[in-house]
Amino acid sequence: MIRLWIGVAGLGGLLSLSAAAYAAHFAAGEPATEALLRTAAEYGLIHAASLLALAAIVQKRERPSLLFALAGWGFSAGIPLFSGSLILLAIGGPESLALLTPFGGAALLLGWAALLFAAWGRF
Repeated sequence: MIRLWIGVAGLGGLLSLSAAAYAAHFAAGEPATEALLRTAAEYGLIHAASLLALAAIVQKRERPSLLFALAGWGFSAGIPLFSGSLILLAIGGPESLALLTPFGGAALLLGWAALLFAAWGRF
């Protein structure tokens, strides 16, 4: 579980930074493409870092709570679904990919909600 989360965080960081670089160097003058790439990069990087922090927290615990696991899986699903779909749309992927974006957003929200509830509990 931890290794997969770290891998997803690494992939999310790599793709997000690549999207930001593409937006800055190749999508200038294309406002819609640039906006999609910048949004994908921002959310991807934030959630990749959050997933790494969560992996570190969970790894230190003897028995992590179900809420921590739910947060990790929410971030792990949300990064590729949300940021990945935006990147693919920006580089010319099929319009049907836009259907994945809200599911990714919902997975990210689920991750944050799980962290919120974990903070109220005993961890």
